[in-house]
Amino acid sequence: MNVIKPFKILLGLIILSISSSGMAQTIDNLDNQRVEWIPFSDQVMGGISEVNFLEKEEDGLSFYHMEGNVSTENNGGFIQFRAEIEIEDKGYKGLKIKTRGNGEEYYLFIRTTKTRLPWLYYGSPFNTSKEWQWIEIPFSSFKKSEGRFSRFLPKEFDIESIKSIGIVAYGKDFYADIDVAGLELY
Repeated sequence: MNVIKPFKILLGLIILSISSSGMAQTIDNLDNQRVEWIPFSDQVMGGISEVNFLEKEEDGLSFYHMEGNVSTENNGGFIQFRAEIEIEDKGYKGLKIKTRGNGEEYYLFIRTTKTRLPWLYYGSPFNTSKEWQWIEIPFSSFKKSEGRFSRFLPKEFDIESIKSIGIVAYGKDFYADIDVAGLELY
């Protein structure tokens, strides 16, 4: 009977390891898994913010770099890069982003099949530091946007309804400077 107990424990650990490792899905690692990112700013609606977006490499690590002046003049106040994606719900809890930046607060914006108007989204903030770090952002932390017609959005979104993810500098006058080297579901 003593042999069976350690065997059950070992089997349990193997199953746990397989199930937890199967939960991660890479969205973009700048290597063998990529999405097409599209940068844009509030200039699409009359704002004056400026965005610069490019892919860079440093010490063998490839990453996306976005920088620019975010201005709230002319009812603006954002720059971003966004990618269309499809997600099959496999019990994912959130998004993981490998990032560094200038210490400012940035956002992940999610658009779904229900966010049909340009100003509707679900957003969650995260803070950058000068050092590379993986940040986990649970889906439960995403809040729906406020404003016109937001009352028609459900409070929470269905993961399979996600159409796009954006990395966004938003909401105040500042110089944005952020790097992203990976994005995953966890």
